[in-house]
This record gives sequence, C-alpha cells and structure tokens, in this order.
Amino acid sequence: MKQPLTCLALALSLLEVCLCAPRRENYDLTGETDWENIDLTNYRDLYDYDDLEPIIEVGTVAPPPNVLPVNQNVPPPETPPPALEEEVPLRPRTTTPLPRLDFEGPGLFGPQTGLGLPTCLLCVCISTSVYCDDVDLEYVPPLPKDTTYFYARFNKIKRVGGNDFLNLNKLKRIDLTGNHITELHEDAFLKLPALQELLLAENKIRSLPELPVTMRYIDARNNQLLSAGIRPEAFKGLTQLEFLYLSYNRLDFIPIPLPESLRSFHIQHNNIQTMHKETFCNHHDTTHQRRALEDIRLDGNPINLSHYPQAYFCLPRLPTGRMQ
Repeated sequence: MKQPLTCLALALSLLEVCLCAPRRENYDLTGETDWENIDLTNYRDLYDYDDLEPIIEVGTVAPPPNVLPVNQNVPPPETPPPALEEEVPLRPRTTTPLPRLDFEGPGLFGPQTGLGLPTCLLCVCISTSVYCDDVDLEYVPPLPKDTTYFYARFNKIKRVGGNDFLNLNKLKRIDLTGNHITELHEDAFLKLPALQELLLAENKIRSLPELPVTMRYIDARNNQLLSAGIRPEAFKGLTQLEFLYLSYNRLDFIPIPLPESLRSFHIQHNNIQTMHKETFCNHHDTTHQRRALEDIRLDGNPINLSHYPQAYFCLPRLPTGRMQ
C-alpha cells in the first residue's frame, strides 16, 4: 500500500513540473537519465533561463499611425519662428582720428597736380630729386620748393610755360628729353638762379628762349631748331657753358660768338654751308688759343672745312667734318 502512494506522489510532481515549467527543446529524455535519483525540488536548475531572449523579425513592426502614403503631397511642417533675442546696444568705441594730409598746399607728398594726386605720389621723389619719367604727363607738374633735379623724360608735354618752374631757386637740372614740346615760353628758364643743365633733346622745338648765365650743359639735339629761332649772341654771356649740343636740327649757320669756357660743341647733321673766320678764333690775336675746346663736330653738313683754314689756328684739334 505504501509503494502505490509513493508512485502517485511522484506522478503528481512530474505533472506539476510539466505544466509550470517553460517548454525546452533540449531536454535529454533518453534512457540515460537517472529518474529514480533525480531531485525534483531543485527543478529550476534543470532549465537555462538565459536562452529566453525575445526574437524580433524584420518587417513585423507596425508603422506609426501618422505615416501617409508616398504619393500623397503633404506640406512641410511649419517651423516655429525663432525666439527674438533682445538687442543690447554696444557702447561707442573711442578712436583716435588719423592725421589729415592737406594736399591743397605743399603737403607731405608735394603740391597738388591736375590729376588729383600730389606730385610725389604721381612721380618718385627721392631727397631733392623728382622723377616723372614715362607717366604720360601732358604738362610740367608743380614741384616741391626744394627740388634740385627734375626728370620728366618720355612723356607727352607739349609746352613749357613761364610759371612752370617759378620760385624753384635750387633747381639745377631739368631733363625733358623725349616729349612733344613745340613751345618754350621766353621766361621759362630765365628766372632760375641755380640752373646748370638743360636737356631738351628729341622734341619739336623751333626756337630757344633766353637762358640764365649759370648754364653749363645744354642739349637740344634732334629738334627742329632754326637759325632764326636762336637770338643773336645767345650764348655769349654764358661764361660757364662747357657742353653745347645742337646736332640734328635745321640750323644754317653756327651761332657766334661761342663762350671761351666751351669744351664740347656738336652741330653735326644740320645745314651749315659757310663759316666765319672768327667763329672759333680771334683773328686779330694770333696768339689766341682755345685749349678747352677739344671736341667740335661739323660732320653731316654741306660745308667743306678745308675752305676755312684760318678758322682753326687756335684750336688744339681740327673739327670733325668734310674736308673735300
């Protein structure tokens, strides 16, 4: 009687385990299990609960309720306006005013030019020298008062006025080579007390104005100078003149008298046809010598120098030119 009751209790315990425990795929129900010695009170150790992980299949999640079909035109959601930030006024910044350059007067960069720029911005000013070469000038710009050397070569200057160099008492050199000058005012250079060098080559000048007695170097080559455009005795009073270049012009005779200080005289390629016997020497003083005048060029002229032997007796060298 006791053995049947034991079997019934065992059967009820097994039934309870089967109904309450989760289903397991890997129970070992083979005959190797020792059913008689199994501890049914510790049945929780017989199952691995860590394997109970949820399995989610792709595509089984339901779409959210507010998703609309693709083909339906839906206006974009309205973006709420940004919150307005309160503007905080900035305190005014204190700045130091820049120094003002007064270009109406002489100014830092020289006097004002007609192009709206001071001379020393349009040109290059180095110490007391002003370089305005090849900047398309059509007139002589106003210069600083202490200008000593002025260069305005290869521009488009057509005229030099009587006031272009006014009050430039330190000006020693003017170089206007390669411009379009056709007119020189009578007082353009006369009132320059320190002027020594004047370069007017490669222009269209027909006449020379009166020059100051301080001149030492005159270059008027390649112009259209006429004998009528040179005043009588124009160079006589220039007692410091050493270099006189009048080649490639339209001169018919040599401008005399020439100062004793002259060292080089070029008048080649003109229309010189005759020569006075006292052009270079004092015919009344046979002991007269001009040792300084060593360079005379008369080549390229129609004159035959061999016809005037008395004109060279005072010279250390014969002039260059046609001898037959």
